[in-house]
Amino acid sequence: MKTGRLMPVSEVFVSVPDPRSRRHARHDLSELLTVAVCAVLCGADDFVDVALWGKSNLKWLRKFLRLKAGVPSHDTFCRVFAMIDPKAFEAAFLRWVGVLVPALAPGSVVAIDGKTSRRTGGKDTTGPLHMVSAFAAGMGLVLGQRATDQKSNEITAIPELLTTLALEGTIVTIDAMGTQSAIARTIRSRGADYVLCVKDNHPKLTESILLALAGVAGKIAPASHFEERVKGHGRVEVRRCWAYDAVSQLYKSDQWAGLRSFAVIERERTIDGKTSRERHYYISSLPADAAKIAHAVRSHWSVENQLHWSLDVQFNDDQSRVRRGYAASNLVVLRHMALNLLRYNTIRKASIKSKRLLACMEDEFREQLLGFVAWAPRE
Repeated sequence: MKTGRLMPVSEVFVSVPDPRSRRHARHDLSELLTVAVCAVLCGADDFVDVALWGKSNLKWLRKFLRLKAGVPSHDTFCRVFAMIDPKAFEAAFLRWVGVLVPALAPGSVVAIDGKTSRRTGGKDTTGPLHMVSAFAAGMGLVLGQRATDQKSNEITAIPELLTTLALEGTIVTIDAMGTQSAIARTIRSRGADYVLCVKDNHPKLTESILLALAGVAGKIAPASHFEERVKGHGRVEVRRCWAYDAVSQLYKSDQWAGLRSFAVIERERTIDGKTSRERHYYISSLPADAAKIAHAVRSHWSVENQLHWSLDVQFNDDQSRVRRGYAASNLVVLRHMALNLLRYNTIRKASIKSKRLLACMEDEFREQLLGFVAWAPRE
């Protein structure tokens, strides 16, 4: 997987249009946003924390920024973040990631999934913020995101997000909400393959899979089979995958661009002598390679464990009450950026929580994270 240079954070936001009138703008927009990234990286979770951290570290900040009018107040941070066009802010993030990760290795899994920031909804909003993100499972990095007002809008947000990403040669995984023929076409048009979960939102497709497995239209055999056994955390888990190439037996198979296989994945868990089983069904443009499909499905869950969990536990995303204008959306993008910076830097082996603490305490480590000074991973 190819990685590029780490662009200094101060260069990332120069292309973001300033929504303020020049007459009333005391603080340079790029500098204001850079201070916010630094603060979030060091543990700030809201605009009050951002302003407090910035004022406490003004001397250090002026090593890299002019800050002629000092550090803005928390009200100014909130007001400016609420005004910034979220699409322009997301575009700046995408350009930055494009430099950081110029290309993904063939076969890399890109997981697409949405997350709701639960407390960002209020009387003056249509509902809590829902953000659809693209996550490079192998690297643990956010590749892009698109904000929506409601979870149901994922169907329109996912194609918009996909068209902004360099996906050629990758495998895109999406849960049942995104199993739509138009989304499959978009993925294939970007030169990628897909593995899509099939549930009750496509009852006829699900039924056709079950009928094919039952041999109603003629007995079929799996083209390949994969099984692995994992033991740990007080449980034994057996994961099985059967992949089939008899896609002609599926309901309206021709509406799915490049459809080549479907798969059954079974998870068997034994905890304290009690065994439970669950099965899930998938369609894919990949050949009927059970090991490859099983790996893609397993990799998809990294978006929950490494992204959504980290945002909630380490960045307090679910507790955020930022609701004004576009502030909630732009602040999530900032958190994604901070998380990428923490994951990209491998000079220190530590948890995200510990790295944020180190960034707050050590100027040198903070400068390395932000790209202000060069660094190389330790052997």
